[in-house]
Amino acid sequence: MTSLNKSLTAPFHASQRIRFSFNLTRKFVKQTAAIFLLLVLWEVAPRIGLVDSTFFPPFSKVAEGWWGLVISGDLYAHFQASIRRSFFGFGLAILIAIPLGLIIGWYPLANELLNPVLELFRNTAALALLPVFILLLGIGETSKVTIVLFACTFPILLNTINAVRNVDPLLIKSAKSMGLPSYKLFYKVILPASIPTIFTGIRMAGTASILVLIAAEMVGAKEGLGYLINYAQMNFQIPQMYAGIITISLLGFILNYILVSLERKFSSWKTNPNEK
Repeated sequence: MTSLNKSLTAPFHASQRIRFSFNLTRKFVKQTAAIFLLLVLWEVAPRIGLVDSTFFPPFSKVAEGWWGLVISGDLYAHFQASIRRSFFGFGLAILIAIPLGLIIGWYPLANELLNPVLELFRNTAALALLPVFILLLGIGETSKVTIVLFACTFPILLNTINAVRNVDPLLIKSAKSMGLPSYKLFYKVILPASIPTIFTGIRMAGTASILVLIAAEMVGAKEGLGYLINYAQMNFQIPQMYAGIITISLLGFILNYILVSLERKFSSWKTNPNEK
């Protein structure tokens, strides 16, 4: 009887594996089709004269330039410098903005005291303050980390405040009716319900941490991806310039993927209507 059951369930499990593999392959093809077509267009357009190949070389030439930077070690050195500055400023922004946002969103007095300052600085572009940071902190690492910190703080802070304020009042009333103490109410209700919106701000800040840093490195730096792009452009090394741009795009893609995965992990309780 046992052998009969095994013989019946084996084809079923095999068909499940095949179906899962087919669905995974189909999903991968759908997600990469547009990128593949874009790369084909990039390769073909300069070769048939749609664009000037001097200023927009084929993708194969850019790939050769990228590989040359990898072999020489230059790309790793610039990438390491940028990722260190970006992640340090980004991490500091998370450590500062989330607790501060929770306090401002939960306590009305804190909101009344700090809201005018937030409204003042939230509308100030981070790059507009770059000359100020350079004058006060110099052209070294401190000014670059500080401008990343400034640019990342406000997306996280504002989304955290909104997350706390928009928690379903029924959840709070239900928790209070059960006699839940204030600290447990905050830990078990407010914080979990706020996580999806907080992660939205973190993802926005992750993008800002890269974009603002690249612009800062173009102005005053001796290493980093922004410096690499600017140096390649000034010396007419066009493939290397595009190689630096592609590296930044890949960095942003990887960072966003990591943040999305973390968001799904920390908000696994939240149902997704798009999932079947």
